[in-house]
Amino acid sequence: MPIESKSEWEDDLDLLLQAAQAAGARAMEFFRKEPEVWWKNEGRSPVSEADIAANDILKSTLLAARPNYGWLSEETDDDPARLSCDTLFVVDPIDGTRAFITGRDLWCVSAAVVHQGHPVAGVLVAPALNEAFASRLGGPALRNGKRVRVSEPGEGGPLRLAGAEDMVARLDRATLGVIQRIPHVPSLAYRLAMVADGRIDGTLVKVNSHDWDLAAADLILTNAGGALVALDGAALTYNRPEVRHDVLCAAGNSWLGRLISASCDLADH
Repeated sequence: MPIESKSEWEDDLDLLLQAAQAAGARAMEFFRKEPEVWWKNEGRSPVSEADIAANDILKSTLLAARPNYGWLSEETDDDPARLSCDTLFVVDPIDGTRAFITGRDLWCVSAAVVHQGHPVAGVLVAPALNEAFASRLGGPALRNGKRVRVSEPGEGGPLRLAGAEDMVARLDRATLGVIQRIPHVPSLAYRLAMVADGRIDGTLVKVNSHDWDLAAADLILTNAGGALVALDGAALTYNRPEVRHDVLCAAGNSWLGRLISASCDLADH
């Protein structure tokens, strides 16, 4: 992928962080105050008035500053014109809406700039936790301004792995050894950030995650020394006609290969 000037992505990163913090502050006005909720995708996915309000702030702020960029958001009707854009914003106004509407604090605003199919700037703002992750192409992964790194495999200790119970049960234990399954983390983006900062060693991602769940966290994890990949080890490409993804796994590079090998039975999950 051609690399543009670093200063351009630094400016975009600053813009993303400003917009995501404003969107997060707006969402907090609804948090634990019983916001109105609707259901989409045949009643499978909730969306709240906070999602819409945060989306409005992101869209107006980001596109006003970069009117030539495309747009992809969970809460905005998809515009096929994005496919002709070299660069676009990929956002999820509230990743972890179910947690948000039940008053749990594990949710975040996810916002990324994707250039020629790859994230080049990304932020995750978790206002209820007072946390902000940020990274750009070629830069460090930061949480609240401090560099973070993935964990290294321990000597004889269990691997701390997040994932659905039935997925973890199908892993090859002979390859991975002892596994400590981490309780459910309702925000996929935040769960990937937990891999990036070493709180957990890796995660499995069920089929049907979307670009907006992944793009920002993917870059943050990469710059922290890890990767988010398909079960064949391939990196993800964003801004395709189909924004959904198959089963994925994420971990630090030191043991990602072991996780991929142990996950071969999950391809049809």
